[in-house]
Amino acid sequence: MGQRVKSNLKVILDERGISIRKFAEMSGLQYETLRRLYNDTAMQYQRDTIGKICETLEIEIDELLILIEHAKQKEDDQF
Repeated sequence: MGQRVKSNLKVILDERGISIRKFAEMSGLQYETLRRLYNDTAMQYQRDTIGKICETLEIEIDELLILIEHAKQKEDDQF
């Protein structure tokens, strides 16, 4: 078992009734960038993007990015 970072953007936007497209307009960030964070498929996080999301939503970074436990794949399973 290990930990990984998970985006909590979907939960936050859904609770507030804000679509990804609407949030892109509000924040000035690109839709595709936000879609990847919303779906938790982003492989890396740009500091400026995270800062703009937190500023726009008036949240702290620990509300947006959370640590979760996940099972590590065996080396044999990766190929």
